Order: sequence, then C-alpha cells, then structure tokens
Amino acid sequence: MPYDVHAVRADFPILSRQVHGRPLVYLDSAASAQKPRHVIDTMTEVMTAEYANVHRGVHWLSAAATRRFEEARTKVARFLNAAEDREIVFTRNATEAVNLVASSWGRANLREGDEVVISWLEHHANIVPWQMLRAEKGIVLKVVPVDDRGALVMEEYERLLASPRVRLVAMTAMSNALGTITPIAEVIELAHARGIPVLVDGCQAVTHLGVDVRALDCDFLVLSGHKLYGPTGVGVLYGKAELLSQMPPYQGGGDMIARVTFEETTFKDIPQRFEAGTPAIVEVIGLGAAIDYVSGLGLDRIRAHEQDVFDYASRRLQELNSVRVVGTAPERAGILSFTMEDVHPHDLATILDRSGVAVRAGHHCAQPLMDRFGVPATARASFGLYSTREEVDALVAGLERVREIFG
Repeated sequence: MPYDVHAVRADFPILSRQVHGRPLVYLDSAASAQKPRHVIDTMTEVMTAEYANVHRGVHWLSAAATRRFEEARTKVARFLNAAEDREIVFTRNATEAVNLVASSWGRANLREGDEVVISWLEHHANIVPWQMLRAEKGIVLKVVPVDDRGALVMEEYERLLASPRVRLVAMTAMSNALGTITPIAEVIELAHARGIPVLVDGCQAVTHLGVDVRALDCDFLVLSGHKLYGPTGVGVLYGKAELLSQMPPYQGGGDMIARVTFEETTFKDIPQRFEAGTPAIVEVIGLGAAIDYVSGLGLDRIRAHEQDVFDYASRRLQELNSVRVVGTAPERAGILSFTMEDVHPHDLATILDRSGVAVRAGHHCAQPLMDRFGVPATARASFGLYSTREEVDALVAGLERVREIFG
C-alpha cells in the first residue's frame, strides 16, 4: 500500500487548525509529537467507561482497567521485541527511566573511580543523573567526542573502552539536537566484548528508526511516550530481566510491596517493584494505543516517508546561502538544526511562528553539544509521520521572509 500522508494527517485533529491566521505547519515533533484521534479516543473511552485504580480492586472496573494497563505493557514489549513483558517498566518519562538506572543499578554496582562512558550527543537527561552519581559516589564520567559533522569518533570510543575501570556505557541511538544516527549496534558490541553493559537512549530512534532490543542486545533502553505519538506523563525503561531482578527498588510505596511490617518490607518481583504508587493509568493505555497506530501504519513505511521529507528539506535549506545546517553526519534522520547569519534562533522562530510554522529554538537540552559547535542555540525543524514536502516549502518561504526582515 502506498503511504497516503494526507489520509494520515486527517487522523490528527490539531493539524487542521490555523495559527495567526495561517495553516499550522508543525515541525517540532522531536520535542513532542502530535496525537492521533485513536489515542485521544482511547484515553477518553477509558476515562468515561473503564476508569479505576489498577492492581488493587476486585470489582469490574478495576479488573477492566488492570487488563488494559497490562495489555499496554505487552504492546510495548512486542514493539521493542523484548523477551518478556516483565522487562518493561513504566515511568513518568524517559528522564525518570535514566534516573532509575542511575539510582538503582548505579548505586548498587558503581564505586569510586569507576567510569561511565557517554557522548557529546547526549540529552541532558543522560548527562545530569551520572553527574549527580559522580558527586555522591566519586565515579568518573568519560565523554566520546564528535567530529565536525556531528558523528561519533569511534576510534576515541574504543580508546576509552580500553580502561579497566569502565563499568557502563550510556549513549543515544539518535541525537535529538542534530538527528545523527549513532552506530549503536557497534557501540554495544564493542562494550559487550569487554563485559560492559549498555544503556540506550531510544527516545528519537524508536520513533524514526524502530528498535529491536534483542537484535541490538542492549541491556537497558529508555523511551518517552509523548515522542511516540502518545501522551505525556509516561515513559518506559526496558531492562534485561536478569539485570532488573538484581536491582533494588528505586522508590518505596504502595503497589510495589509483597508485605510490610514495621520491622521490614519485602518487595514484589519485576517490574512492579519499580512502579511505586498509582501509575499514570490512562496515559499508559494511551501509549498502547499510540503503538497500535504506529504499528498499523508500518515502521518501514513511516521511515521511508520521513526520509523523503528529510532529504527534500536538506536540499531546500542548501539553497539558502544565509542558512548553516549544524550537524551533517552521513547517517541522519528526522531532524535538521540550523542557524541563520546575524539572526538569533529565537528571533527566527518567532517570525516563523507568525507564518504558522512551528520550529524549536534553543539548546535542545544539549548545551555541551551546542558548545562543541560554537553556537548558543539553533533552530530545529523536526519531522514526523504526518510531515509533508509542502510544509518544507512553507518553512523555506518563512526563512526567506526572515532574511528579508533582517536585510
């Protein structure tokens, strides 16, 4: 079946609205993707017909909500090709998932002088938790550099891995700021050859590329629901069952315990031991609906469509002499970061907004990467399964208008 982007767009109610009297051109999906009607309707249905707390009640509503909640866990497991449903832990977001690993696995396994390897491409969520652990336990953070194109310098990665003190690699599969696709399979293979586990930031990769955790053989992977066309308030930690089973709980409270006395507490098995308190019930079910929607379209078809739009946008931006694309690695997808000569990205984004074109301007929670390229910020156009070439043309027309205004 051919990919009918206009039929897809009809599934997203917000894309039919106008902004400042202009048709909305939404090019900020890397920050948060819009939601299809299937997700909206599913969440409304749960709240109006099947809402109750999960894992606690014996009444019909609680049983119905629990069934749909755990069905969503199964959908995530299948989407990632996890070996077991219990390898899927629901969190508030991907940031909490990284913090869970740092706080639970990190505190239990890392000692003073042990090294964690990350890269210049990381989102702050995969930097700050390790810095906090460094302040607490005295671990050492080592950073893999990127070249002038924004690609990982793999020779330096291999050099860092040669240290006998490396205990963990935590790295993104796809940069949220530049769109660089990292050779994450090779990253994992090299680390595992030395017995080093790997955590993968899959927030962008699961949306644009698809991820098979068993094929990659990653030890941990985090993702964010709202970037996968689902709601905010829900993220996922995938972890190999043998690793999760050895980790102490991250938080204490209800629903993660087997028995509590004033003398001691025994905890449930995975994944419940990491899901303290009432979870984001409706949001988790909404994430399951988003996975249904994306899977129905087909990840291969989505990727081919997005790559066509991305390649077209890359060519169009090259026509603008005043625009500099930041990050030109040979393997990229979905995201274009750029600057315009003598125009601050915030001014650029504000003027584009008046034309109905929504882009992100700022450091994209990747300030070290901005420092690497000598810019305080960039404008970022990011594409989704609903993006079109016509929207790229609207972006270029808006940039030409910016150039006219600033002379």
